[in-house]
Amino acid sequence: MGPKWGVQLLRKATKGSAIMCPPADEKGKAGPKPAEAPFAELPAVPDFEAMAQNMGKLVEQAGKVTAAYLKPIERGEAKTGQADEASEMVKVLGRVAERWVSDPQKIIEAQGAITSDFLSLWSSTLKRLGGEQVEPVIAPEKRDARFADPEWDSHPVFDFVKQAYLLTTRWAEGMVEQADELDPHTRDKARFYVKQIAGALSPSNFVATNPELLRETMAQNGENLVRGMKMLAEDVEAGGGELKIRQSDAGAFQVGVNIATTPGKVIYRNDIIELIQYAPATETVLKRPLLIVPPWINKFYILDLNAEKSFIRWCVSQGLTVFCISWVNPDHRHALKDFESYMREGIFAALEAIEQVTGEKQVSTIGYCVGGTLLGVTLAYMAATRDKRIASATFFTTQVDFSHAGELSVFVDEEQIRAVEEQMAERGYLDGSRMSGAFNMLRPNDLIWSYAVNNYLKGKAPTPFDLLYWNSDSTRMPAANHSFYLRNCYLENKLSKGEMRLGGKRLDLKKVKIPVYNLATREDHIAPAKSVFLGSQTFGGPVDYVMAGSGHIAGVVNPPNKVKYQYWTGPKPEGAFEDWMKKTEEHPGSWWPHWLGWLEKQAPKRVKPRIPGEGPLPALEDAPGSYVKIKA
Repeated sequence: MGPKWGVQLLRKATKGSAIMCPPADEKGKAGPKPAEAPFAELPAVPDFEAMAQNMGKLVEQAGKVTAAYLKPIERGEAKTGQADEASEMVKVLGRVAERWVSDPQKIIEAQGAITSDFLSLWSSTLKRLGGEQVEPVIAPEKRDARFADPEWDSHPVFDFVKQAYLLTTRWAEGMVEQADELDPHTRDKARFYVKQIAGALSPSNFVATNPELLRETMAQNGENLVRGMKMLAEDVEAGGGELKIRQSDAGAFQVGVNIATTPGKVIYRNDIIELIQYAPATETVLKRPLLIVPPWINKFYILDLNAEKSFIRWCVSQGLTVFCISWVNPDHRHALKDFESYMREGIFAALEAIEQVTGEKQVSTIGYCVGGTLLGVTLAYMAATRDKRIASATFFTTQVDFSHAGELSVFVDEEQIRAVEEQMAERGYLDGSRMSGAFNMLRPNDLIWSYAVNNYLKGKAPTPFDLLYWNSDSTRMPAANHSFYLRNCYLENKLSKGEMRLGGKRLDLKKVKIPVYNLATREDHIAPAKSVFLGSQTFGGPVDYVMAGSGHIAGVVNPPNKVKYQYWTGPKPEGAFEDWMKKTEEHPGSWWPHWLGWLEKQAPKRVKPRIPGEGPLPALEDAPGSYVKIKA
């Protein structure tokens, strides 16, 4: 097949499209485009003068991007860690390659497989160009929004590019799965890195191979790229030399103004927490107070996004006296604050303050994610010291058994933890961008590349979205705390084994006899439902295991008035998770009322409401306080 044949094929593939100029009419103007032509809405020829001007502006903005990147390097403030992460990826994928190179016959088979796929695709494309109706060799998943534009299917060139990408991705994933003698952790890491590379190299991420981007760029004479480069420069500047992709319109939200607005007061403060007591909204309240222990990996207002979605506001409206910990966003001064510090200066300090303002010696508690892990550790310590101030515990998507720890476990092995510890030793904390980046990498197409395309190639600012604003409001990790968590939980799984020691005590969750409500979510990649189920079996008292629909956030923040998702209840969480699932009952809508019934049944007595600041502890300031407003 010579060059002449290739040109004829390209002409046939692009016939009538805006890639080729349409025929001119008798007045020399571009004639009408046929209705079936791709890019029909584009002008036949862009304004080259405007395009040239915009390319000049693009270069100017690119210079600003470079300057923003170089500024922290010149000041000696550049963040470390990226080189280590890239080296780890190369090393892991190199191990996969070694397994294949050691067997020449397998290499030949692998090459034959991808060659066969591409021959099938080429044959299918030729038939399509000949006018035949053919089924695609491979199709994206229905939920894959990258290829939603109609021309990914209707235009043979873009359809070929799309299918070639999907075939290559499937082949690369297969290379990982079929590599012999890989240990499970290395295979998990290889899967993860292949997913990152595949996400980055998607043809949807490039102007030249994305039909929607081509249309917009031609129609706007490149103005979209200029706007995008300007935003890129701003985001690199905001990230201190690293790209911090904006996922929401940050100017649309202000904590305490239109987000985190449930009325209350900060009644206690120390080095690592502010304790918020929320104002009552009912004529009577349950006598037993509720303490919420949120994760410090994120900020607490995920449970108080707005009036419609706020779990905290809903609890108040049901007659609960709600207290919530707001963790400090730590800096170098908190380097030595470890898990024991967070227990004593966090949960224990909150319990003491609650007893002062309510007179109650016992509380109900909620722990969310790593806040739940801390709560579990605290309960085991309290059981060892016969401390009975916590009467019941609710866990939201919490792991206490890390044997099936989810996708974040790919970041945890001795070598990687040691590298993280070296980074933390320099400043006394792990920078917030590291954690937020890790979470975004769990869903790269949704949380990274979709925004990169929208922001920097389409030149569109993201729309206001409270959940994504919260997601980007990152927090730092104190060095001692984070090291303890990674080693004792993810790496060695000591808590579930009864081997963890804290405050001079060996912790045994079997000694925790209080009632537990353990909520998992079905699509959770951080705390998988199976992992939470196994964790339920480590407690010594009655456990109600409930599984909600959706994922780590949406499954928890699911108010009853939305009537979204569902939840499952079943027998005692024993045996295999798969067997338990067969015995469950599905319920439509939110699990919140079900949980409230469980909580109220334990201590139904009601009293007059407590007003924040009117007890022994005066109000220090209005909720949501000051700690939550500290930026990383």
